[in-house]
Amino acid sequence: MTDIHNLSQRWSALETMMTERFGKLPDMQALLYLIGINEYTGQTPEAGFSKEQKQDLMHVAVCTLLSKGGYYLPTGIDEEGWPHFKELIPVPENTLDGQETLLKAYILQYFDL
Repeated sequence: MTDIHNLSQRWSALETMMTERFGKLPDMQALLYLIGINEYTGQTPEAGFSKEQKQDLMHVAVCTLLSKGGYYLPTGIDEEGWPHFKELIPVPENTLDGQETLLKAYILQYFDL
């Protein structure tokens, strides 16, 4: 119970920090998008990212986060600046809430909270 309570407190601190920085409360997708942009080293398209590229950025974020748990290994960055990963071990099957909790823990680690 303490771990869940601690996770909840740290998550609230992250939400406060992000709200202060961006002026609104980000949801999980917005946080993944921000992490993906942070990990992407290519040039941002002048017209912005396409819907497919936004999905790719969120995938990059998930792989980046799960690499902290040993599920993925970063294998390099392609000529366009997209990080690539190799799956090392499968992510455990989990409920939607369980998946969200796992991602939250790694997001907090990513932001060092």
